[in-house]
Amino acid sequence: MAKHSTIKPLKQVFGIGILAGMRSAAAPAIAGHILSEHRGRRFRQHPVGSFSSIAIADVLKIMALGEFLVDKLPFTPKRTKPVSVAVRCLSGALAGAGIFEAAGKKALTGAVLGCVAAGLSTFSSFYLRKALSRTGAGNFISGIVEDAFVVSAGIKLAQSA
Repeated sequence: MAKHSTIKPLKQVFGIGILAGMRSAAAPAIAGHILSEHRGRRFRQHPVGSFSSIAIADVLKIMALGEFLVDKLPFTPKRTKPVSVAVRCLSGALAGAGIFEAAGKKALTGAVLGCVAAGLSTFSSFYLRKALSRTGAGNFISGIVEDAFVVSAGIKLAQSA
């Protein structure tokens, strides 16, 4: 297993956690993409090792694309509802655990960091999007801007792996 510096997994987990707060399916999709490159046997046997499957990584990417569409629908619940917050935090936690475990660090530490980043991002991105909507951009356009940020930041994080 290749050893990574401490700063890289911290940056990845924090970044993925932030994106989980914006789009809950983005975090596992990005983590799955990063970890599908990880071939360590010990990691594959860990509970979060299923992220290293290329097939699972592809399914997670499709789910993330679906969330981009569902987010714009009028009946989609607010991200600040307790269940939505919990899903976003869980998403960040799972992605964080996978990244940390693959880097030879404690999965629990990665899970906590990913969860906290997702929780903070859930509320800050909600209020940022609300403010952007009030500028005349509207909810749909502000959602597209948020999607573009999630995709571009996710690509950057995946390339930094």
